Amino acid sequence: MSQLNEIIHQPVRLKIMATLRAMPKGAQIEFIRLNSIIGTTEGNLGAHIITLENRGYLTVKKDFFGKRPRTRISLTHAGRRAFEAHVAYLRDVIDGGPPQSSPGGVR
Repeated sequence: MSQLNEIIHQPVRLKIMATLRAMPKGAQIEFIRLNSIIGTTEGNLGAHIITLENRGYLTVKKDFFGKRPRTRISLTHAGRRAFEAHVAYLRDVIDGGPPQSSPGGVR
C-alpha cells in the first residue's frame, strides 16, 4: 500500500498538485492563473509553492513579460510521481485497502 504524503496531503498543496497534474507534461501555468483556480491569497499560495518547490515537486521560473514580472510554475517528474503515489494511497483508503494496525486497535 502506498504511503500518505504529508507534504501533498495539505488541502491547498493538494489543489496545486492536482491542477498541475491535469496539465500536459512540461506545461507551465502563470501564478495569477493558478491563484484564480486555487482561490487563496497570493501570500498563502506563494508559501505553499515554496514548500512544494523545496521538495522538488515544482519548478518556478521568474522573468519579465515586457516590463511586468511573471512567475510560471510547472510540475517536475518527481512531483508527478509523488502525486500519483499519493492518489494511489487515497484510492486504497477509499477502497478499504489492507487493514493497518493503529494505537488502540482502531483503523
